[in-house]
Amino acid sequence: MISASRRWFRRNRKTLAIGTGVIGVGYLAGQYVLGKISEARERMSSDRIARENLRRRFEQNQTDCTYTVLALLPTAAEDILEALPVEELTKELQKKRAERLARLNAGEGTATGSDMSSVAPSLLEDDRKSVSSESFLRTSQLGESTVEGDAPQPKRNKTQLWNEVKITSITRAFTLLYTLSLLTIFTRVQLNLLGRRNYLSSVISLATPADSSTIRLEDHDDDLTQTLGNDFETNRRYLAFSWWLLHRGWKQLVEEVQAAVVEAFGPLNPRDDITFDKLSELTLQVRKKIEGATEEDRKHRKWLPYLLPPREEEDHLLDESGVLGVTEPSTPQTAATLRHLLDETADLIDSPTFTRVQMLLNNECFETLIQQCKMDAFKSAGPVTAPQSFTSVATVVPIRENSELKTKLANVLAVLARQAHTIGNGTSPPNIYVSAMDQGVRELEAFAAVVYSSNFDSELLGAGSGTNSSNATAAVPGSASSSPVIVGRDDRRAEDSTTTTNTDDNDLEKAWGRAVVEQPSGGPTA
Repeated sequence: MISASRRWFRRNRKTLAIGTGVIGVGYLAGQYVLGKISEARERMSSDRIARENLRRRFEQNQTDCTYTVLALLPTAAEDILEALPVEELTKELQKKRAERLARLNAGEGTATGSDMSSVAPSLLEDDRKSVSSESFLRTSQLGESTVEGDAPQPKRNKTQLWNEVKITSITRAFTLLYTLSLLTIFTRVQLNLLGRRNYLSSVISLATPADSSTIRLEDHDDDLTQTLGNDFETNRRYLAFSWWLLHRGWKQLVEEVQAAVVEAFGPLNPRDDITFDKLSELTLQVRKKIEGATEEDRKHRKWLPYLLPPREEEDHLLDESGVLGVTEPSTPQTAATLRHLLDETADLIDSPTFTRVQMLLNNECFETLIQQCKMDAFKSAGPVTAPQSFTSVATVVPIRENSELKTKLANVLAVLARQAHTIGNGTSPPNIYVSAMDQGVRELEAFAAVVYSSNFDSELLGAGSGTNSSNATAAVPGSASSSPVIVGRDDRRAEDSTTTTNTDDNDLEKAWGRAVVEQPSGGPTA
């Protein structure tokens, strides 16, 4: 038996050796494949967790942007309401009317009810004639009466007061709309830039190997933290630049809006009838004057002077905003990081994408305002098909349903005066204009996603010295396969040694287009 087994093994030893080798190789190959599958699963799980973490941070960041806008809005609204005091003009008109009635009563003695009923129509007719017969107030006189509130005002007749009420109420409402839309998109840019840098800072901190010999309670690498902007002093200085729009930028807007309103609404009599189509058409004329009459003009509209100061006034802004009194002295690292943030912010504001989103925000704000005027002044709750919004060729489409809606212009002015307080409302009830922009302008969140997720690779490479950049890159979802969006510097800021990146405007445009198409939920691209 034993000899037979030996002979069998001797005859089949080659076959057995080959079989054993095949089985061994198969086992090793199987273990290798299983290891790779397990590794791929872990990598996919880590990438999924990173994506969810990025999406959660992004969504929380957008919520913070909305609350920040509501917190900052009353600062600008109070100044605008004070500079354009419609209520004071209305009180002065009421006072003049009361004085006139008193004079009539004193001249006629005790008047009966029938006498008073005959006096009231005559007063209205006299007012109508006086308004139509006298010339309207000039723009320069209006500017002196609204801006220089402390100066003694010359005595104005009823014609001038009515004209001031008309121009001031419309100017105030439109200025608040532009201020709100600019504050909304500017806050998105600021907080998403800081959110992106803080996210990358946390990623690199997690990817940096910890020193097992010591226990450290602070960040793993202070230099990397400062490089990526997770620096409280830098962030505070950067966020203080919203002061410019809240205290200076809106004043430039008032001048432009006032001139456009005088040109469009100046010839109208406050006591004449106005149709809904006419109101929408005049509103669009004002917008064309401010934003651009053609699509090409609107594409090149520059909003930067309203949002950021010239470089020589930046220190003055920090001083006026009170930041310098509560922060530590600026270090070279802080100054360099702040300069980088301001340069990138200026590039984003000057980009065509910013102008496009800003126009959409203005469309939503003005459409909401016209809707409120229609419901309150024209006594109609029907849908508005927005001839006051820009189309691709900036034309006005007349709506037959709205053509019969008619009311006194004075009624529209009263609605605009009340809506100014609603636009500047930063507390409860919820601001309907902020909600309309958040819910109606999908491109706003797409633009925020581009800002939040762009420049991941470039910032990681810039901070890669002293840490495992490959591990840090792996923690950023999609960063290994997607090309980075490099935002270029404009020529005015390119002289600084910290801003030597080449300009590439098309990258931002392409990334924005992908964000709009690929992200229905508004989250950042992976």
